[in-house]
Amino acid sequence: MDLPLLHTRLPGYARVDYTDDTGSTNADLLADASAPAWSVLLAGHQSAGRGRLGRPWSAPAGTQLILSVLLRPEAAALERLGTIPLATGLALTDVVAPAGLKWPNDVLIDGRKLCGILAEAAGLPDEPRVVIGVGLNALLTRGQLPVPHATSLALEGLIDADADLDDLAVEVLTALRRRLGQWETGDPELMADYRRVCTSIGRQVRVELPTGDLHGDVRGVADDGRIIVAGPDGREHLLAAGDVTHLRRSDQ
Repeated sequence: MDLPLLHTRLPGYARVDYTDDTGSTNADLLADASAPAWSVLLAGHQSAGRGRLGRPWSAPAGTQLILSVLLRPEAAALERLGTIPLATGLALTDVVAPAGLKWPNDVLIDGRKLCGILAEAAGLPDEPRVVIGVGLNALLTRGQLPVPHATSLALEGLIDADADLDDLAVEVLTALRRRLGQWETGDPELMADYRRVCTSIGRQVRVELPTGDLHGDVRGVADDGRIIVAGPDGREHLLAAGDVTHLRRSDQ
């Protein structure tokens, strides 16, 4: 990647670095206690990338856009940490127009997953640092997909198979700077925009919980990012975590 050019195209970021290969851009950036807010680390490949719920998220070198962004939130924003992954997913849909979001931040095109997102924190509560990692399937072929329900921008015809990932990095980081900036300032438009692209709202779902599966209808997403699911008895449950599956009528 052309780092000097990238930095001039990303004026909202304090630092932009790149490495050909690493274990995890999240781990690297989180371990750098001196890194300023709005630092970015990009990688050509990572061997220990993870998505939500600790699931592995990897791909052959050069086929994903891999990056992490560091925030240093103010104390007043710490109660809103749960909405950072939602803001990140929303930023990806700003770039990938056909995509929607399955709660909380699964970026999907026709039910196929396009991106892994993971937010991690350190230094809480006195010197908080939050790193948001993104692994966007850009150039993967069908044979390179990690699971059958994944996809890539190239497979969806959204970029050419030989596309320049520098341009894609600028688009994604520009969208992230806007949406995470909204998160940082507590802009109420952020969650309003999230709800407009959240395909879980209005759907019948199964939510896997430690206490057992909950079946119900998604009534909405609260301002703090929790999903609102009405169970079979009509009682509403506000859930901060859980693996959501969208149901067809035959699945109910």
